[in-house]
Amino acid sequence: MAAPDFADWLAIANVKARYCRLLDTKDWEGFAALFTPDFRLDATGSGGPLLEGRDVAIASVRASIDAARTVHHVHSPEIAIDGDEATAIWAMQDHLVWSDGRSLIGHGHYHEDYSREDGHWRIAQSRLTRLAIEMKAPPA
Repeated sequence: MAAPDFADWLAIANVKARYCRLLDTKDWEGFAALFTPDFRLDATGSGGPLLEGRDVAIASVRASIDAARTVHHVHSPEIAIDGDEATAIWAMQDHLVWSDGRSLIGHGHYHEDYSREDGHWRIAQSRLTRLAIEMKAPPA
């Protein structure tokens, strides 16, 4: 396999950077545009659901964190590109805080598949796994 074009590598990294920013700023329309229509979200490795379809996945993510202040960070990407398909593993950390005092800090990895459609890279599948979760209950 030939070495991938760095422009593709960078474009995929920019998709994931936008993922974090748009998720944390609650730009749900922009966030949804990052995914293929048949997007598959597998959060079972972190205690969450398995969701099929972009609209279903976005609605579920929105319902679970729309009322929370969130910060998502990704780093150390391992990206492999083969034509119009790619895979990536991203180390991640997220911090979520709800108004009732609940909070979650998590560390883990996103394991993702990407597809290039109409010249744009989009996330086709994402599997979230966690190595550590620190949860704080609301004050009594």
